[in-house]
Amino acid sequence: MADASWKDGILLKIVNIIVYFLFLGSNLYTIAAPSSIYYTGKETYLTPAPWAFLIWSLIHVLLLGTIIYQFFPGGKHVVIDGISWRFPLLAVLNAIYVNLWASHHYIIAFVFALFVSSAVTHIYYIVKKHHSPQSLPDELFIHLPFSLYHGWTTVLVVLTAFEAFGVNAITHGAGIWTKVFVFLALFFLEGTAATYAFSTPEGDLPASIAIAWSLWAIFAHQRSSGFIHWSSLVFAILALVWVFKGAFGLFTRARSGRIALNDEERAPLVG
Repeated sequence: MADASWKDGILLKIVNIIVYFLFLGSNLYTIAAPSSIYYTGKETYLTPAPWAFLIWSLIHVLLLGTIIYQFFPGGKHVVIDGISWRFPLLAVLNAIYVNLWASHHYIIAFVFALFVSSAVTHIYYIVKKHHSPQSLPDELFIHLPFSLYHGWTTVLVVLTAFEAFGVNAITHGAGIWTKVFVFLALFFLEGTAATYAFSTPEGDLPASIAIAWSLWAIFAHQRSSGFIHWSSLVFAILALVWVFKGAFGLFTRARSGRIALNDEERAPLVG
C-alpha cells in the first residue's frame, strides 16, 4: 500500500465508518440479535422463522471487512471510486426501513424497502459489472456481502409487502386469494434464486443462498395452513437445487482452472 493511499477519499472513508456504526449498527441491534421483536410484529402467511433474520449478522460482519478494506488500494478502487456515496445512502435508507418495520409502520416500511432494494441493486450492478474480483479480499469483502445483501433485500421486499397489505395470520384464516398470493410470492423467490444461479457460468451462489435460507425459514414457521406449509417446502427444495447448481459450477470452474478474475463472463444478467 502506498504511503498516502489511505488518505485518498478520506472524507468518504470517514463517512462510511460513521454510517456503518451509526446506521447499519442500529439495524443489527434492532433485528439481528434474538429478542421479542420477532414475536411482536405482524404475523402473515409468509412470515419466516425468527432465525431467518440472523443473516443480517453475517452481512454486518462482512461489511465491517468492507469498511476496513476501503483503506487498501484494491478496496479504495471499488468502495470509494466505484460505489462512492451510494454506500452511505444505502445505510441511511436501510436504517429508516428497519426502524419503520420495528415500529410496525408497514406500509411506509414497504416503500422504504423498495428504496433499499433499489440502492442495493445499483451497488450490486456496479460491483458485478465493473469490478470483477481481483483478489480474495475482493471476493470476501466486496462481492460476498453485496450478493447476500441483494438476495436478502429481495426477500425483505416480499415479506414487507405481505405485512403491509396481507391479512394477519393470527386473526384471519388463509383464504383462497391469500394462498394464491403466497404461492406466487414463493414462486417469485424461488425463480429469483434460479436467476441468480444462471446469472453467470458459475452463478451467484451467496444471493441464491440468501433466498434459499429464507424459503426454508418460511417452511419451518408456516404450519397453520397445510397448502402454504408444503408449498414452501417444495420451493425451498427447488431453491436448494439452484444453490447446489451454483456451488457445483463454481467448483468445476475452479477445478478446471478456467476462472479468470477479470473474465467479462462474470458480469451479471440480473439487475
